[in-house]
Amino acid sequence: MTDEAAMQFVAGGDLDKAAILYERYKRPLYNFYLRFGVERDSSQDLTQQVFYRIIHYRSSFREGYEFRTWIYRIARNIYHDYLKDHSHNHKDLHENIELAEEENYDDEQYLLIQKALKKLPQEYQEVLTMSRYDELKYEEIADILNISVSLVKVRVHRGLKQLKEEYLKLN
Repeated sequence: MTDEAAMQFVAGGDLDKAAILYERYKRPLYNFYLRFGVERDSSQDLTQQVFYRIIHYRSSFREGYEFRTWIYRIARNIYHDYLKDHSHNHKDLHENIELAEEENYDDEQYLLIQKALKKLPQEYQEVLTMSRYDELKYEEIADILNISVSLVKVRVHRGLKQLKEEYLKLN
């Protein structure tokens, strides 16, 4: 069953189908928050909030929407709400190292890349994280951020250039 079909069932009141979506997206969303420096416990809470909102706003999901884009837009909105109240709760990257180990990155290289990424402006961090780690297409990122695909491409290009500069400074 596709994500969109499962969500159509959820939107129609079959809330049991939300379990399918939860199993598919709980880990990617948890990692999404970890990559932005959110503590483990808070990342779990934010992931739960995403699924709460999916259930709560299920009637706003329309046929023809791409579910992955919709869920990441919700996740991003929740992250920005979190930042307003909890910016002091972000942990040092060393505390999120289990993510690197789970994704089979070289620990030292991963930390250097993450440190360099944290030095970039937020708009570059977002597009690079979504495209490189979450493997979202530029069109999906554009929908999530409500910007044009060409602007996503510009931000990725500029972000990669700055990331390389920052990475070289750390090495």
